[in-house]
Amino acid sequence: MEYALLKDIVYIFGLSIIILIIFHRIQVPFIVGYLLTGILVGPYGLALIEGVSEVEVLAEIGIVLLLFTIGVEFSFKNLLQIKRSVLIGGPLQVIFTTVVGFTIALSLDMPIGESIFIGFLLSLSSTVIVLKLLQERAEVDTPQGQTALGILIFQDILIVPMMLLTPLLAENPSLLMESPYTIVAKGIGIVIFAIILAKWIVPRILYYVVRTQSRELFILSIITICFSVAWISHSVGLSLALGAFLAGLVVSESGYSHHTLDNVLPLRDVFTSFFFISIGMLLDIKYFFEQPTLIILLVLGILIIKTIATGFASLLIGFPLRIAILVGLALSQVGEFSFILAKTGLMYGFLSGDYFQLFLSISVLSMVASPFVITFSPHLAGYLMKLPLPQRFKFVTNPVKKRKKFHSINDHLVIIGYGFNGRNLAQAAKMSGIPYSIIEMNPEIVREADEKNEPIYYGDAVHESILKSLNIEGARIAVVAISDPATTRRIISTVRKISPNIHIIVRSRYIRELNQLFELGANEVIPEEFETSVEIFTRVLTKYLIPRDEIEAFISEVRSHCYEILRSPLNISATYSDLDRHVHGINISTFRIHQNSPINGKTLVQIDLRKQYGVSVVAIQRDSKILPNPDADMVIQANDVLYVIGSSENIIIATHKFASLNESDENP
Repeated sequence: MEYALLKDIVYIFGLSIIILIIFHRIQVPFIVGYLLTGILVGPYGLALIEGVSEVEVLAEIGIVLLLFTIGVEFSFKNLLQIKRSVLIGGPLQVIFTTVVGFTIALSLDMPIGESIFIGFLLSLSSTVIVLKLLQERAEVDTPQGQTALGILIFQDILIVPMMLLTPLLAENPSLLMESPYTIVAKGIGIVIFAIILAKWIVPRILYYVVRTQSRELFILSIITICFSVAWISHSVGLSLALGAFLAGLVVSESGYSHHTLDNVLPLRDVFTSFFFISIGMLLDIKYFFEQPTLIILLVLGILIIKTIATGFASLLIGFPLRIAILVGLALSQVGEFSFILAKTGLMYGFLSGDYFQLFLSISVLSMVASPFVITFSPHLAGYLMKLPLPQRFKFVTNPVKKRKKFHSINDHLVIIGYGFNGRNLAQAAKMSGIPYSIIEMNPEIVREADEKNEPIYYGDAVHESILKSLNIEGARIAVVAISDPATTRRIISTVRKISPNIHIIVRSRYIRELNQLFELGANEVIPEEFETSVEIFTRVLTKYLIPRDEIEAFISEVRSHCYEILRSPLNISATYSDLDRHVHGINISTFRIHQNSPINGKTLVQIDLRKQYGVSVVAIQRDSKILPNPDADMVIQANDVLYVIGSSENIIIATHKFASLNESDENP
């Protein structure tokens, strides 16, 4: 039929919308929705799709765009921020999982090459699912979130060499069109070609394209670069995915990566949906119902194996057992790149027949299980930490070479979490002479802070022994400044249990957490989303010259009512309804008087600013003191800062005059 593909696309998208809305309600990842759509419309389901081969072509475009955006997002700067997780944790996780998968496959009498390939498939986890769940749970910036992200980045990068190695693992030489040496040589050649493009060609092309300020031309240029490099890679016998990834790297080095992502991501999302739908079309649901027990047992086995392997890798890079368990469970599923690798393996005789159906069934079920596994992971980690395990195994060896002994200080400040807020608080405490100690469980951060002689202690603050080692009972204040909501709640409970009288201040990201944190024992909760709005409206009202005491009164009422005023704007108290008063056209500015300024040493009445410039001096800053409402006989001195008020036009004139005076003083 002439419009068969159009009809197929309507079926696919129409059914996808219905399924994704349902899955959004029950909080199941969209990838699973796409897979289910493919199952329903495919030949093993309702057989609604006629142009299966055309859908697979659209899926190939999705793979190309997916690898292209990964290449664009690749950044050595970002890698360095979580370098320990990427460069050590990632390789360890892949090696451990691959070795286990290889061993199991080999024990089932599979060939060596296919056994290694099975290990590759099992080692990859789902970046899309894990990141989405971590973002929804506000755990991206937590230790487990950052560690999982680092390992996922390494996996995403490793998919390219894995795809290059797959042909070399084939046991049947007839499947290889060329010798392994030729394949490697071509791979090196395409990399050199990409370097030449990145250094001398693409930046110049994109520069001239951007100068046109045409969005359509920019998108067309980016897509052409992406598909051209992918096509060249494919034409020399390498994969489309490798070419697409290299094309992304080329664009990322051009300086236009952010603009590229903004324009390409919508296209990527649309075509990537075709890829997952095409995978679902390959899944024979009858195969699952023929042996559900075996498949479910294999899924559980893979979840356990990957959890242990990933958790062990996390332990080796210095994280405590609880974090290792959380990371292991988060990355326990089979990933979307395993599907891409599996399709490459099919070309070389891997996963033939029932093995491919078995792989698809296991992968889809592991993805479906991910949201429930990650949700349950804190409870499982807490349960395992209660087991009578050795303390050394629970907390890991201290990453600091020579641990300082904390004295039994009292009335001190305990800072839990040494991120951005923790660092600022520690600096303020040091400048103010307040004794403090810090708890942090990122070993890299602990080592760096220890080298700067910070009183930092490595450990997980959910444990009483860690808190007691810092004499939490004798502390005056404990500040919880971490990004993990679940861990924050456990820390508050533990601190309050040990020290009933300590004042607990908690940093929270969302207002919805306020009541629960107060119930657990927090004395003060600082929600970031509303404190930002408080700072913004404070500055706005200040610019409108609302009296400072009225602004402070309004801020006090906002905080005393737990931000309820901002959450329900219609209920603002009438007491503060006069805050909308303002004066148009009035501005306040400052001028510093230089040593050789003509007005230095003169009184205000002598220079008569009101008459000459139409502005009035309302205050003078002299050294560190503010002298408000100065009288006419006050003598202006060098380095004084004059606060003047007047119309915007007169302020501009006065500013220009004072600037010219000061410049003439400095440049006679």
